[in-house]
Amino acid sequence: MTLEKENQSATVETARSYYNSEDADHFYSQIWGGEDIHIGLYKAANESISAASHRTVTTMAERLPNLASNCHILDIGSGYCGAARHLAKTYGAHVAALNLSEVENERARALNAEAKLATLIEVYDGSFEDIPFQSADSSNHGFDILWSQDAILHSGNRQQVFAEAYRVLKSGGYFVFTDPMQSDNCPEGVLQPILDRIHLKSLGSPSYYRRIATELGFRVIDFDNQTNQLITHYQRVLDETETHAGALSQKVSADYIERMKSGLKHWIAGGKAGHLTWGIFLLQK
Repeated sequence: MTLEKENQSATVETARSYYNSEDADHFYSQIWGGEDIHIGLYKAANESISAASHRTVTTMAERLPNLASNCHILDIGSGYCGAARHLAKTYGAHVAALNLSEVENERARALNAEAKLATLIEVYDGSFEDIPFQSADSSNHGFDILWSQDAILHSGNRQQVFAEAYRVLKSGGYFVFTDPMQSDNCPEGVLQPILDRIHLKSLGSPSYYRRIATELGFRVIDFDNQTNQLITHYQRVLDETETHAGALSQKVSADYIERMKSGLKHWIAGGKAGHLTWGIFLLQK
């Protein structure tokens, strides 16, 4: 389903153009295996990206106390719908998958149909800064769970994303998300190479997300800091990019590959220096 994009920020539009590009689609579908586009939870430094990425999904799901077949879930920034398929297949949940990239969404719909899960997952082209659903109320409008993986950083108005999440979430519902962030004590200016690479002015931080969540009325249940996984993940992506450079070059431009490798090295260095953080947030309305 295609939705209006009039109210999205310039930052979201930049991300949409990037993820719609052939280079990005070929890179992420090949390196991540076509299921997920987010940081994995690794049991070993050489574990496959796809296995570790799927473990992030299962770990997040296990932290939700109310997952069942009667749950209605909204995944904001749903990528290739790997998480949505897990939630639908494992729990029988109904998932609305909201994502800005029409190219990713086309692939996601095909994968959902192939998995015979299209009746449980509906994919929407749209922005999480202007969620295209009614506000939660006593008439059974709203979602039981909000889900997001490594997507909110792409917003130019993250407080608006949280406000929209709060608006469409039922009272008592849960918001579980991950996001690459700057550390709470990150010195000013040290992340500029990363920000330039992903066309952002800033990153969120754990204290920032706690503050805006609390101000909106969320209860912050937990933040599981897994920054070491960010370092491992980007190192794995760099290793796989270099290992499969020949195959990638058949479909991905040399310039894109070189810029990706440079960007990954900045993420790794930032994590090792203590300037970045990543983990799983669990909030309740």
